[in-house]
Amino acid sequence: MRTIAEPTFSVIVCAYTERRWQDLCESVQSVLEQTLPPIQLLVVVDHNDVLLQKARQRFGALKPDHMAISVVANAHLPGLSGARNTGIEAAHGEVLAFLDDDATADPRWLESMVAHYADDHVMGVGGSAQPLWPVGVRRPATLPAPRGGERGELDWVIGCTYEGLPADAATVRNLMGCNMSMRAEVFGQVGMFSEDLGRIGRIPLGCEETEMCIRIAQSVPDSSFVFEPRARAAHRVSPDRLTWSYLFSRCYAEGVSKAAVSRMVGQDAALASERRYVAAVLPRAVLRELFNVSPRHLLGAGAILAGTATTVAGYVRGKAANYTPTTTRPAPADTAVPAA
Repeated sequence: MRTIAEPTFSVIVCAYTERRWQDLCESVQSVLEQTLPPIQLLVVVDHNDVLLQKARQRFGALKPDHMAISVVANAHLPGLSGARNTGIEAAHGEVLAFLDDDATADPRWLESMVAHYADDHVMGVGGSAQPLWPVGVRRPATLPAPRGGERGELDWVIGCTYEGLPADAATVRNLMGCNMSMRAEVFGQVGMFSEDLGRIGRIPLGCEETEMCIRIAQSVPDSSFVFEPRARAAHRVSPDRLTWSYLFSRCYAEGVSKAAVSRMVGQDAALASERRYVAAVLPRAVLRELFNVSPRHLLGAGAILAGTATTVAGYVRGKAANYTPTTTRPAPADTAVPAA
């Protein structure tokens, strides 16, 4: 049930490949089962006509009570940022929630977020993402974690909540892209997602949500973002993301992306959280893995050290390339921004 004081939600799910069709169907179904129903669900298809037609046939036939469902094509540059911007332009809710096509939201996902928006200074609320491993596969050595823990220090590599994030609701610098929400009005103030950042197909670039959150914080006085672990989503991990090659490619891409963000918003803002993570979280994890003295844990320590070194190498390469993204798309002048 929605109270009068609660904002309305539009949920945006971006998809790009038929290989995730079943995941997309499960993601959409999880939105339909929310205890706090959104007023709108937008499925944005990223430059894939076959998937677009298939999604329109499947989801266009759904007619849930009090919720409009639309399937639209990415009207901007290929990639996640362009798809999100398309969804933003078509959304009507006061809060826009973003969910990955391979993530399924807990039934209380939106309900867990909504209370934080009673604070006018909160511009966005993000939730946690737990890895959903392939059938019969346990956590790999490339993604070590404390014994009995649900989070690993490198789980950000697979787009999941990682060790080092708060255990309870807390203010954070930026939200995690696969499970986040933001006030619609803020895009009219600071512009849209940069389309030179963000994942394009299977190319593991990223940091577009980091740049957006920092840009908002720098532009909107006293604004804040809240990480709410109770707003949960299960994020499917495909087998190819469990390999050493994916670890290295993802870490290198993260370094390159962070270099681009640092040029856009300043190095101090872009790396503040990362410095704390590298200085405090990772050394404890390496020592933990080494003290266990087993082949698996030695591989875990090696993954942390090698992943960190690869990320640094990507950052250095990105800085040396002197590349600054230029397409931080402004909000269209005719975009209706819902009242707070």
